[in-house]
Amino acid sequence: MTRTPPAETVEADDAELIRRSHDDPEQFATLFDRYVRQIHRYVARRLGTQVADDIAAETFLIAFRRRAAYDVTQPLARPWLYGIATTLMARHRRDEERFLRALSRTGMDPLPEPMADTVIGRVAAQEEDRRIAGALAGLSQGDRDVLLLVAWEDLAYEEVAQALGVPIGTVRSRLHRARRKTRAALGGADPTREVA
Repeated sequence: MTRTPPAETVEADDAELIRRSHDDPEQFATLFDRYVRQIHRYVARRLGTQVADDIAAETFLIAFRRRAAYDVTQPLARPWLYGIATTLMARHRRDEERFLRALSRTGMDPLPEPMADTVIGRVAAQEEDRRIAGALAGLSQGDRDVLLLVAWEDLAYEEVAQALGVPIGTVRSRLHRARRKTRAALGGADPTREVA
């Protein structure tokens, strides 16, 4: 005989947490805990760790303030949060392009790694990092957003469309264009494999 666990032990979906947070704002902390590392990592990979701290914090502050407008028919808030973060990152577009061009020239990625991985991995990957950063810097902002949300964050097309507020057909065309341009810049290599 299978017993259903008590309601308090069943993990609430994101929409339920947001709904509960209207009466009990502390409930929103669980949503923060679920996604802050993912959002921070995504922003750090695009703009560097210093900016990521601010944008990740601002993403959740905006989400908290706008939680009353959240569509509770959407059980996952992840695309919504990535959409907020991507909008905030758009303000830092020039910084991202400078970051990618600098990475293209130097091959130095500012994300910290464990020391054992750093020494060997950096030497082997510096040239490839330069090529990838140069290819990413050559993409339009919209194409780069789609490619990186798919490749780095493993969002489904539907989630990317929701995050960016564009039709799914636009996601597909931007991803196709980004892959084609990046593949050409990398001499025919698969950009999704290379960027991931």
